Amino acid sequence: MAKAIRYSELGGPEVLTLTDIPDPEPGPGQVAVRIEAAGVNPIDWKLREGLRPSGPFAKPRGTGTDGAGHVTAVGEGVDGFRVGDPVVFTGALGAYATDLAVSAEKVFARPAGVSAGVGAALGVPVGTAYQAVRSLAVRADDTLLVHGASGSVGQAAIQFASLAGARVLGTTSDARADRVTGLGGEPIAYGAGLVDRVRRAAPDGVTAILDFAGTDEAIHASLELLEDRHRIATIVRGPDARGFGIRAFGGGSPDPLTPQQLEWRREAIPVALALLAAGRFAVELGERFPLERAGDAQRASREGAPGKLLIVP
Repeated sequence: MAKAIRYSELGGPEVLTLTDIPDPEPGPGQVAVRIEAAGVNPIDWKLREGLRPSGPFAKPRGTGTDGAGHVTAVGEGVDGFRVGDPVVFTGALGAYATDLAVSAEKVFARPAGVSAGVGAALGVPVGTAYQAVRSLAVRADDTLLVHGASGSVGQAAIQFASLAGARVLGTTSDARADRVTGLGGEPIAYGAGLVDRVRRAAPDGVTAILDFAGTDEAIHASLELLEDRHRIATIVRGPDARGFGIRAFGGGSPDPLTPQQLEWRREAIPVALALLAAGRFAVELGERFPLERAGDAQRASREGAPGKLLIVP
């Protein structure tokens, strides 16, 4: 029997239970994956707590969308995968598990040298960052300000924007400033006086802003620093974005992502995997939790623990 984390009601981490499930058999267009690591994302606990709508319960739900491991079976009509292949997947509900059947279009070959932990860390953060940078059309002539630069999404955005040739400023705490610098960004301390510090660092102004923090400070500083609201976007304050006149990429926004934006999120995974294999991309891993401590992992994510947290079945 495989094992998975399930919950049957909304609530705190205590609603998560470790459950025996039948070993998954891939249907047409699917592959079965033995999971070696699963990424913990804020959306996991936001759905569990009911902070993001997810509809009524018809049956116990799985949690987690990103993972990595190796293929154990290949379904009918699937080309390009063999049993034993190391892979990464994203967008497959139920990643907190030992085994999972996943649509083959959500599965990507994992290059040699890219660990399962690093592969599991990509999905949501890398897809979101890549799409956000592409949507704002960040180029070499841009100065991009990233709020929440030391988080997993912020770190990926710094790297994608820097690869595009942009100058990147990133708000962060003093304790995390070295991480921002190491990825090619210029750390800016958040807190009182943020706008003045940004203006001193970039006297010609910033030309694009990405908010991955969601704080009032981040939003109000953004509005003060950049007149062109179409080049300000948030992934956290989706319900408020229209009122501020800025863009929202998810984050509870009533406006769904466009087909192009969804395709960019998918494209991000093979792009990041290729960059990792070439030594041109970095992922910061955080604490690892066994499957039975999934509640502790989500609690740590909610409290802002550094690095990408992982479930290791």
